[in-house]
Amino acid sequence: MKSHPESSPWHLEIPNTLQAAESLCGELLEKAKKQGFEESDRFAIHLALEEVFVNAVQHGNQSDPKKKIFVRYSITPDRFEVTIADQGPGFNPDALPDPRNPENLYKSSGRGVLLIRAYMDQVQYSPKGNQIHMVKYKSGSVPVSDLPESQPF
Repeated sequence: MKSHPESSPWHLEIPNTLQAAESLCGELLEKAKKQGFEESDRFAIHLALEEVFVNAVQHGNQSDPKKKIFVRYSITPDRFEVTIADQGPGFNPDALPDPRNPENLYKSSGRGVLLIRAYMDQVQYSPKGNQIHMVKYKSGSVPVSDLPESQPF
């Protein structure tokens, strides 16, 4: 890979495997650490990235080894921004059942979108639903009142 500043956007294509996703996740977290993101912010980013990558590999791309995951990111001292897309048919995140409802509490899946929205400052899905854009501001770098309103679950 070519060397360049962390603040410039990177465009990557990775294999549709959890191993490739875990490797990239580790690299992105290390870059966030180098930009001064605290442990609590890196925990939030890590959790959201893991959820998105698992969803992309298993649900979006149906674990098809011929498919790819596309990643674009930019990491500055104040902001971690990433867009992740898979080659799947997409989904409507707003149509998912609320995992907090009593009938859903003991289901083994269905909490990922809720967790992503809880831990990231901005979350947007493409209309097709096979791409997510997430932003995490470094704690203390942006007043909460200046953040855009989060999307309802």
